[in-house]
Amino acid sequence: MKTRIETDSLGQVEIPQEKYWGAQTQRSLTNFKIGNTLMPKEIIQMLAIVKKAAAYTNCALENLSEEKRDRIAQVCNEIIDGKLWEHFPLVVWQTGSGTQTNMNLNEVISNRVEILKGGSLNKPTRFVSPNDDVNKSQSTNDVFPTAMRMAAYTILTDKTIPALENLKLAFNKKEKEFKNIVKIGRTHLMDATPIGLGSEFSAFVSQLDFGIKALKNTLQHLCLLPIGGTAVGTGLNAPKGYDTLCVEFINQFTNKKFIPAKNKYESIASQDALVETSGALKQIAVSLTKIANDVRLLASGPRCGLGEINLPQNEPGSSIMPGKVNPTQCEAVTMVCAQIIGNDTTITVAGMQGHLQLNAFMPVIAHNIITSAHLLADVCNSFQENCVKGITPNFEKTEENLQNSLMLVTALNPHIGYQNAAKIAQYAFKHNVTIEEAAVKLQLATSRQIREWINPKKMI
Repeated sequence: MKTRIETDSLGQVEIPQEKYWGAQTQRSLTNFKIGNTLMPKEIIQMLAIVKKAAAYTNCALENLSEEKRDRIAQVCNEIIDGKLWEHFPLVVWQTGSGTQTNMNLNEVISNRVEILKGGSLNKPTRFVSPNDDVNKSQSTNDVFPTAMRMAAYTILTDKTIPALENLKLAFNKKEKEFKNIVKIGRTHLMDATPIGLGSEFSAFVSQLDFGIKALKNTLQHLCLLPIGGTAVGTGLNAPKGYDTLCVEFINQFTNKKFIPAKNKYESIASQDALVETSGALKQIAVSLTKIANDVRLLASGPRCGLGEINLPQNEPGSSIMPGKVNPTQCEAVTMVCAQIIGNDTTITVAGMQGHLQLNAFMPVIAHNIITSAHLLADVCNSFQENCVKGITPNFEKTEENLQNSLMLVTALNPHIGYQNAAKIAQYAFKHNVTIEEAAVKLQLATSRQIREWINPKKMI
């Protein structure tokens, strides 16, 4: 393998000839051979947008030439378009500030500009300096958390929230479709009083609605960018007005509405915004676990379970039992939710590590929040498309379960009292007879009275 020599403040480093990264990236590759989880592409893309915005801002403030601005922007556009992924090899498990990934961007942009200008990577100087030009008016400490917030905000607004809204709409359609179906309710997994199947599904709609609102509420904090705070929040080496103008360019390039953080000390020293967002994702994961478990319980069977709804039959469920079909979408949902809850625990612990003026757990927070946002969106889309929209009621099983339930006896409380109603239920269960038969046998009510008092439709 052909190599070249590049130099940083610690000395010379040997670099693969065909790679655009420089000395600091190579040192990270050498020093952090930990796993194979690369820095998320979304972070790389958002950092490229930040670098592009910074170049435009520095040029507008007369700190960078137009030629350098345009060259930096040209390479940033290539990175944003995904054309240079092979030059970003660093893993998540690196410095907790993300400095090496920031320098990876700076070095790649600098070296790529040199190639585009017809130069060579074998000479010591560059037309665009990685530190003095590409990183001008910046520090990793404000750039990296800015990219984190931008990435999370973008995924949530473009992908996660729309997927959640679509899933909520699918359940809402089922709520309306099932509104006239009466079935038995269950508490403690035991028979309870009747409920409408539509009402049961309305709870799922409401859970998702509250979860979406909670997630949207976090965007107010998440959209605040610490750019311009540089190392510790003071804005050292960033010209006056840099933060506001840079965010204007970021918004122009992303078509979003980010806002400069008023208190950059908070947005650099802590990652509470992402902790808050992750907490909302966890809340939704908890809700979805409940929803998916209810769906597969209601569909259990097909003959020996509850069997009150039918799920789409997407694939065979067993390698040994012919004809078996499993609630696989529900299983995928609950596995994803378990992962999101685990990711949130990691983010929570990482969020505690904002020691003094910097949180030094940012790469793992970035990795986990991006993973959770993508997973939640994907599983919601899959659940909606491959399960929820194809759910149908099993009328026969619903009616059978309803009529066989002993808890219909609850309707007798106002007429014969709780104790007498309990005697009827216990007798019916012990002797395997209907409530009507038990009531007549115990001489606590007539058949006509039982039929008049017990009307499942009136009980919901």
